[in-house]
Amino acid sequence: MLDIEFFRSGFNNYLEKKLISKAPLNLYEPITYIMDLGGKRLRPILTLISTDVFGGNYEEAMDAALAIEIFHNFSLVHDDIMDAAPLRRGEKTVHKKWDINTGILSGDVMLINSYQYFENYPPELFKSLLKVFSKTAIEVCEGQQYDMDFEACEDVTIPDYLKMITYKTAVLVAAALKMGAIISNASLNSQDAIYDYGINLGIAFQLQDDYLDAFGDPETFGKQVGGDIIENKKTFLYLKSIEIGTEDQINELKDLFSIKPANPKDKIETVKAIYIQSGAAELIKKEIKHYTKQAFQLLESIETPENKKEILKEFGNKLMNREV
Repeated sequence: MLDIEFFRSGFNNYLEKKLISKAPLNLYEPITYIMDLGGKRLRPILTLISTDVFGGNYEEAMDAALAIEIFHNFSLVHDDIMDAAPLRRGEKTVHKKWDINTGILSGDVMLINSYQYFENYPPELFKSLLKVFSKTAIEVCEGQQYDMDFEACEDVTIPDYLKMITYKTAVLVAAALKMGAIISNASLNSQDAIYDYGINLGIAFQLQDDYLDAFGDPETFGKQVGGDIIENKKTFLYLKSIEIGTEDQINELKDLFSIKPANPKDKIETVKAIYIQSGAAELIKKEIKHYTKQAFQLLESIETPENKKEILKEFGNKLMNREV
């Protein structure tokens, strides 16, 4: 059976052949830069795996996988600008290495470029793939808007937050999987089941990202640890602490999330302590396991041999236990 590293290696080789800097260099070099920073290649790998799981030829899914990875990185370039983030995967963000205008324009080209890769598919596949991709692209933007709106909103609930991360993160994971099913001509039931599997996996992934943002190892996480705290983002950890914390913890947390000190080290440590003392840090781990378990249960309704499902279970387990 093919494994995750096989698909990762195959995709990276394909990406390397397609990434070429050209004139004007200040437009295309930032694209090569962000794509070369690596990352987990989570979404394209899932497109290739899904294609193989449903009996298709994974090589035929390379352009769809590339489209979704370029789109994902486009969204990161623009998100980093909105968040004023200094680091991405342990290196300078595009707008820090160049400037904000370059980051915006290079991101725009990446978005357009991602759509171009679907042109390599026959008409019927092109239409089906583009329908999923365009719907997903809009939802990702909606999720980002919710994320920004929450910064100024005082009554964000955990259901609100879960909706936001579903749009901002999970739908792209789900679309990656569904596109593989479409390319393999899987049944509509299987397309829907693998999409729902991706939604649950994507929520678990984002909750794990929230946890690592606060408690991850700076050497392995690749982003600025405590970045969500610095930016006063109302993550699951914050919202759960507000929901179940003591009155003193709640008041202190609200006070800390109303300021952006020049040196945020003390703020980060105090907030992390509240997350632990309130019980939110443990509860987010339970939520990660819950959504991962739900994802695994959805695999049962997928019409494919049991041995083919093992790689999807392996992927989910690795995601749940990751440290980066």
